[in-house]
Amino acid sequence: METVADILASKGRDVWTVMPDTTIGDAARLMGEKNIGAVLVLDDEESPVGILSERDVVRGLLRLEGDISRRPVRDLMTERVKSVKSSLTIEDAMAVMTHNRFRHLPVRGDAGELIGLISIGDVVKAAIHEREFVIDQLEHYIAGSL
Repeated sequence: METVADILASKGRDVWTVMPDTTIGDAARLMGEKNIGAVLVLDDEESPVGILSERDVVRGLLRLEGDISRRPVRDLMTERVKSVKSSLTIEDAMAVMTHNRFRHLPVRGDAGELIGLISIGDVVKAAIHEREFVIDQLEHYIAGSL
């Protein structure tokens, strides 16, 4: 059974971060340059205090008045951050994301250190790959036993 660690091995462990006082414009520029959907927001001790996603920015445009690009990330970030261990199965990661309505999850290593960030797209892709593998194995087993 595949794990979150398998997703990170495939996609990489890059985590792009900003500080709470980073401007929304700068954070949005970083997401665009790196072609990512979210940045992790870290405090001075480099502990996660939030996540800012493209969705947060779009909702902020609708909710806040004026030019939001100069406002701090803390005004729009999702403050509830839940991380998962890299040993978590893909199905369990999907359950955490679905239950909490998260589209991104920070990943922690065995020592509690931040080692990656996964998206719901990463999890769905891995789940499909795993199911395709099982189907292929079953087809070969059936064909071989006839």
